[in-house]
Amino acid sequence: MPELLKRRLAEVQAALMLLTRLPAGRMKAPVPEAEAAWAFPLVGILAALIPAAVFWASFGVLPPFMAALLTLATGFLVTGGFHEDGLADMADGFGGGWTRERKLEIMRDSRIGTYGSLALVTALALRACGIAAAPDAASGALALIALGAASRALVPLTIRLTPPARSDGLAAMASDVSWSRVLVSAGIGLGALLFLPGSLGLTLALIGALVLAVFAVRWLSLRQIGGFTGDSLGATQQIGEIALWIVLAAQ
Repeated sequence: MPELLKRRLAEVQAALMLLTRLPAGRMKAPVPEAEAAWAFPLVGILAALIPAAVFWASFGVLPPFMAALLTLATGFLVTGGFHEDGLADMADGFGGGWTRERKLEIMRDSRIGTYGSLALVTALALRACGIAAAPDAASGALALIALGAASRALVPLTIRLTPPARSDGLAAMASDVSWSRVLVSAGIGLGALLFLPGSLGLTLALIGALVLAVFAVRWLSLRQIGGFTGDSLGATQQIGEIALWIVLAAQ
């Protein structure tokens, strides 16, 4: 196997180990997070396959909202709630801290507070409503896969456009993502959206929602803590996915 292909497969493996609880074997050598970032949307596709299968099987058998909640619960098992944890921590930090230092301290606390709880409940409800609004099993399953990829493509872009808020931690380690990896990630994420049925106008609306989501969280992160953290990256994925579900539900 060519060395370049081995390296790319190792990067996919590293991204899979970082973003999911799926079995990925053992790494022969460590892969920097910055090098694995291009594979985040690809892992989003892989992580969505099992929830999509659950939605396909339960659609029409269970009430739509129950099928949607079962689908989300399956997704939590696959990812370990990795991005959801970031959303909750960011909400607690931004909502509960008065200074930059206090906000960062709260975000590192593993306990969840009122703001984090409210953010999680709201995010869960919006995603469940979006999934439940799918017109049929195939459309819902395809949307889960496409949105899983597109929302994770926001993470490398955010890393590239925003300085890290800390000098240590996951965010700092991933802060040197190259533009080539950002573009590959964006290509995978946007390519996944093209598989969704609908007009060109819908595709443009979805892209617009992604742009709005990434720059909204970026602006808020810069204003609150002066940059991004691993938690704000998770929040970016969650808010981006919610924005996409809103667009799909509104069509």
